[in-house]
Amino acid sequence: MNNGLSAVVDGIRIHPVKSVGGYDTAQAVVEPWGLAGDRRWMLVDADGTAVTQRERPALALSSAATLPGGGVRLSAPGCAGLSVEPPEPRATTTVTLFGTKFEAVAAADAAHAWFSERLGTEVRLMHLDDPASRRTIDPQYAPDGETVGFADGFPLQIATRASLDALNSLIARGDRPGEGPLPMDRFRPNVVLDGTAAWAEDTWLRISIGDVSFRLAKPCGRCLITTTDQATAERGKEPLRTLARHRRIGNALAFGVLVIPENTGSIRVGDPMRVLA
Repeated sequence: MNNGLSAVVDGIRIHPVKSVGGYDTAQAVVEPWGLAGDRRWMLVDADGTAVTQRERPALALSSAATLPGGGVRLSAPGCAGLSVEPPEPRATTTVTLFGTKFEAVAAADAAHAWFSERLGTEVRLMHLDDPASRRTIDPQYAPDGETVGFADGFPLQIATRASLDALNSLIARGDRPGEGPLPMDRFRPNVVLDGTAAWAEDTWLRISIGDVSFRLAKPCGRCLITTTDQATAERGKEPLRTLARHRRIGNALAFGVLVIPENTGSIRVGDPMRVLA
């Protein structure tokens, strides 16, 4: 097992709105439910069901950055940006994410209109006002009732440069080499590590970054979003074709790992990562 002593944080990325482009940062605060500002907003359809790049790949062409106080600045090529403040406390709305129902608060009408125009369909932007209580992690992995924001199911996703290099090598030897090499943004991780062996993360149980420790829940099963070019919103077959051949773990086509923080603190690019178990 790679002990990770030479591994460091090579990148940190925050995605304020689920399935929308995010931004790189040199440091971030780790909260119990994820990085501060990460995936606290989500789009829903008229029924309150989450709208993501799975259904609307054009979401990749919009981006969001956090504002002081928890708001977001929305931007997209060729259109005026929009600043959205967290909604005032008001009645919540039931939303559904992967079959789980919980409560969130609607943003201002201008935010709904901004995204609806970009996508050509009516959507609403929702804010997770109380991440400490709204949505719990699957108790199989979090028996103490830990919570998560609008991420797919766990507070953070971590990926490694070495594993991406190994995956791109496999793609290059496959029958669709023209689709590679793929950039890391296809996988939308929160933290990228450099200095590990390829696929070393498969063996980790607990790690630390700086002064924050994390419990590894499971490998991250990949979906259709990874086949979407985040710069053009065009779709291909990779990496799912290659992951299906080489990285099938249980029922998942695995790349990266999903983790749960064991304490709060700050992490920074350049921080060492250590394997604790």
